[in-house]
Amino acid sequence: MKAQAKFIKEVNSLLIKKFGVPFSNRNFPDPLDLLIATILSQNTNDNNSYKAFNNLKSHYKSWNELINEKRVKIEKIIRVAGLAEQKSSAIKSIVVYLNKKNGEVSLDYIKKFSDEEVINELTRHKGIGVKTASCVLLFALGRNVCPVDTHVHRTVNRLGIVKENTPGKSFSTLNRNFPEGAAHSFHTNLIRLGREICTPSKPNCTECPLNKICTYKKKNFEYKGRGKQRDFMLLDNVT
Repeated sequence: MKAQAKFIKEVNSLLIKKFGVPFSNRNFPDPLDLLIATILSQNTNDNNSYKAFNNLKSHYKSWNELINEKRVKIEKIIRVAGLAEQKSSAIKSIVVYLNKKNGEVSLDYIKKFSDEEVINELTRHKGIGVKTASCVLLFALGRNVCPVDTHVHRTVNRLGIVKENTPGKSFSTLNRNFPEGAAHSFHTNLIRLGREICTPSKPNCTECPLNKICTYKKKNFEYKGRGKQRDFMLLDNVT
């Protein structure tokens, strides 16, 4: 496991040289805001989920208003993010649950939970998986946890940091001995790498800062120029 931690540090350093230290929201957002934004981000791009999140915030002064709101109304407001029926159900469900459990629509109580307890508490709800829960840990609670989406799963396996066949298994293996303080930059820059360079098919290995240490067997050095810069990250812009 020490070898894995050392490799992660090396990758993190090379990514920072390539992309810089990624922007991070210095004031942690409200955990429920972050959770709802992450639900909206599922299976869509950050720009569309950001629009959907801002639509919700402009329609409702407080998440309390969603308790008695019709789910179909929420669905219409967030339609730009896609999968609106599924996501509106998840959002409505968590708001109703929190009100019933605590008498208030707030996730502040999870701040005192361990990482494992936070994941267990959130993933009991339909529409909230480990990736979504771990995003709350990193972006709202400041924990040194690296969420694993499709980009991170693809890149850490190509690099050889882990050898797992699902994002969930990659998450467990990757976070067993994660270097202290590296989660945010590593996660954010790997997403950018996956969007711009280490794409699912025909990765642009010529531009990759990691090609010399990468174990991927189907490297593509056919030059195709620089990929489009895609550095907007929704979860660092939730306020």
